Amino acid sequence: MAETILFAACRVLRRLGHCGLRDRAVVRGDRNNVLVVYPAWDAAANYLDALWSGGLNQNRTQGLNVLVSLATTIAVGLALRVSMNWVLGIFGAWAILSGLLQLGTAVRRWKRFGAQWAMVLSGGQSALAGGFFIFQASMPAVPSIANVAGYAAVGALYFLVSAVWLTVGT
Repeated sequence: MAETILFAACRVLRRLGHCGLRDRAVVRGDRNNVLVVYPAWDAAANYLDALWSGGLNQNRTQGLNVLVSLATTIAVGLALRVSMNWVLGIFGAWAILSGLLQLGTAVRRWKRFGAQWAMVLSGGQSALAGGFFIFQASMPAVPSIANVAGYAAVGALYFLVSAVWLTVGT
């Protein structure tokens, strides 16, 4: 099912000009595509992690996070046609919701697998950053991708720490 949703999301985004390597915006390195790719990447990461951790039925928070992230991917693709304020507002709402879902996943896993501190920190930081994004989106100044760059960098760092921690731990 998630593959069907991912395929449908990509088809919608391709029509909007935000999906596929042949897209001129992707080839020329249009930085706004990062705003579309980030939630899609999160959807894929949650989907794979849920599959490797017992399946989507046992990881409902991650299954919901996949759907939320795919919907956000489409919403950001549409919002890029309207304004960066809309994009940042949608990104903020997604960061809050996906952060809380990630926090829920971490708490559930902590009981079973032990230390999930990186996931807890990442989820909490995401929810807080989302509130800040919504605040920035409500301001009259037009935000830029730089508003999200630090958030993405910290998210990548948490992802790396978790991967190393899990690799060393096994």
